[in-house]
Amino acid sequence: MTVVREADASTAPLPRPAGGSARPGRGGGGGPVGPIGSGIWPYLLIAPAILGMLYLLAYPLVRTVLISLQDFQLRQLIQGDARFVGLRNYESLLTDAQFWQVVRRTFLFMAVNVSLIMLLATLVALVIERLGRMGRIAVLSALVLTWAMPVIAATTVFQWLFHSEFGIVNWALQQLGFTSFDRFPWFAHGTAAFTILVVLIVWQSVPFAAITLYSALVTVPTELYESARIDGASARRIFRAITFPMIRPIFMLVFSLEVIWTFKAFVQIWVMTNGGPGDATTILPVYAVQTALSSQRYDLGSAASMLTVLMLAGVLVFYFRQMFRQEGEAL
Repeated sequence: MTVVREADASTAPLPRPAGGSARPGRGGGGGPVGPIGSGIWPYLLIAPAILGMLYLLAYPLVRTVLISLQDFQLRQLIQGDARFVGLRNYESLLTDAQFWQVVRRTFLFMAVNVSLIMLLATLVALVIERLGRMGRIAVLSALVLTWAMPVIAATTVFQWLFHSEFGIVNWALQQLGFTSFDRFPWFAHGTAAFTILVVLIVWQSVPFAAITLYSALVTVPTELYESARIDGASARRIFRAITFPMIRPIFMLVFSLEVIWTFKAFVQIWVMTNGGPGDATTILPVYAVQTALSSQRYDLGSAASMLTVLMLAGVLVFYFRQMFRQEGEAL
């Protein structure tokens, strides 16, 4: 019996210290806390990413603001003796009639593109939702391939399509009986060049918007649709009362992104028309580059870029205020 008591005593658990855990390294009196969970170590881990972001985003913005406040031309670029002139560059732009023509053209370009993109993307998303499995895979694959096509490559293809002598568009129109399009110079007419650019940007932008809206459509509960159909609601009524309110946040997000992307469209215009013919396709980003490079007025180009940023911010702020006001919220 004595042996049994000693064995029982030797296997009995040790008393746990008061106010803490028996396992070390977890805090609360059980041992020291490791360095990974305390101090500045987490901040040091994310510091390279933050510094890189500041260098790539904040520094160019600050540098552009400084140049826009200086007399900065080719001589100052080489010698580095630029002097501050305050808001003189902004005053020169805001009193220039050509600048305001470019502003009006930019807003027209943005409105036409965004309207067509959101309309077509919504229709495509609704069609995808109603397709079968194979049809859905085929359409989504085509959209992804279109979206993945590089901007320069797509712009070059459109240049070939509308080539005055070898373009397939002129050939197809002639085959349909429109003989006036024989060697028709699309890029020599302002309205035609503007229209081609709109078609190009809409074609490139619809896939992203359609796929995003489709991902929002699949989250709408099917029970709501079934209840609405039982009540005799039409397809238009179902979309207005159920579908759109449910996908409204994603729709507004896509709308905002398209406003930003079309407002600052540059590559397609610069590669296809260089802002021409004349200035028929010149919008604010193209105007800023033309002013900085062609005229070597880097100060005016920087001022035009900053005014572009301010106008874009103003459009988005106005839009969000209207959106939140409709939802009964305060911005």
